[in-house]
Amino acid sequence: MRTLVIIGSQWGDEGKGKITDYYADQVKYVVRFQGGNNAGHTIVVDGERFAFHLIPSGVVRGKTVIIGNGVVVDPAVLLEEIRQLDERGIKVNLKISSKAHVIMPYHVAQDGLQDAMKGKYAAGTTKRGIGPAYSDKAARDGIRMMDLIQPKILKEKLEFIIPIKQKMLEIYQSDQVLDSGGIIKQYTAYGKALEPYIDDIEYLLNDAITRGSKVLFEGAQGALLGIDHGLYPHGTSSNCCGQAASTGTGVPMNKIDYVMGVVKAYTSRVGSGPVPTELTGKTGEKIREQGNEYGTTTGRPRRVGWLDLVALKYTTMINGFDGFALTLLDVLEGIDPIKICTAYKHGNDIIDRWIADTNFLKDCDPVYKDMKGWSPRSPQEWNEIANKGFDSLPGPMKEYINVIEEFIGVPIVLVSIGPNRNDTVIRKDIFNL
Repeated sequence: MRTLVIIGSQWGDEGKGKITDYYADQVKYVVRFQGGNNAGHTIVVDGERFAFHLIPSGVVRGKTVIIGNGVVVDPAVLLEEIRQLDERGIKVNLKISSKAHVIMPYHVAQDGLQDAMKGKYAAGTTKRGIGPAYSDKAARDGIRMMDLIQPKILKEKLEFIIPIKQKMLEIYQSDQVLDSGGIIKQYTAYGKALEPYIDDIEYLLNDAITRGSKVLFEGAQGALLGIDHGLYPHGTSSNCCGQAASTGTGVPMNKIDYVMGVVKAYTSRVGSGPVPTELTGKTGEKIREQGNEYGTTTGRPRRVGWLDLVALKYTTMINGFDGFALTLLDVLEGIDPIKICTAYKHGNDIIDRWIADTNFLKDCDPVYKDMKGWSPRSPQEWNEIANKGFDSLPGPMKEYINVIEEFIGVPIVLVSIGPNRNDTVIRKDIFNL
């Protein structure tokens, strides 16, 4: 197997960073292919915590990391991540697609103003300019990385675009003034700083795969947040499915060997929109605290709930997952019973499929299966269990895993019971299938 795509199968924050870090040792390249700095991946390496928003997390393993054309890039955020990694003694072997679009100051301004004006219809964005940048990409008004390294072209484009954006801000009743000269000067400087990293990554990746190099594609957010198949409009502005690994890099689908879904043992999300299994009482508070469920990017408390197998079966279908990594099982320790949603009740009807309609889902009640919980362990005890393998997991935890597998029909090939790399149980070596 040469290529692995890792996808969040829920609302994001499933633990993709740790899973990417686990498999990064076995590949040469780690690639981001969608989203922007609205994503947040956290990994722990030798007890040191790293949080990434743009740079693929494989950078800490010394891998060549790539930002694909499907990503929207805030140059200031990217340069700051490079600086911080350099300060920590980590060499950044980075390539950025010349076709990746750039987040501009007017995108950030527009993002916050739009959300404020929409009121109850707001998508609950991170206000980092992601949506407006993708909007300009679709409208063919975007600035790309290749423009940043061509000062004359950049100046011509921005002198045309900025007055239009100024009018747009006025429509939103903003008194912010866009400094055209300052923006052109700043982004020309960004281009000069980032020029060594900019490349035609579609050629680089396709040539590498043809030569037999292994590549890991690191998804951001989660399938239920995607612009096409997520809970519109309460999501993000990019496609979060496995297929986006192709469109976001230029690597064709017939070169993708394995698509892995990452699913946490419960549900969480940041932002608005219905979550059928949401918990608002003490059990929800306990899960939030035990799981440290606060957004890497926003710091906002995440909404939490029981695992929703109806939604998971849907994301399995649209992604074609070959296997799952099940994460954060240790977070549910000390909770008994543990519930799993196996259907929805809508009026007098029992619904066994996900319907991506906000108005429909808000009137759905979950139908639960009660499962026996498992007792708390110390981090050291969980680590010892992981080292012994799957058979050493608590009996109720193994039953929980079996129920998920039977319902979804896809094997769980990795089980994570702690934040560290070695708090991991491997059930199948996917790189040697």
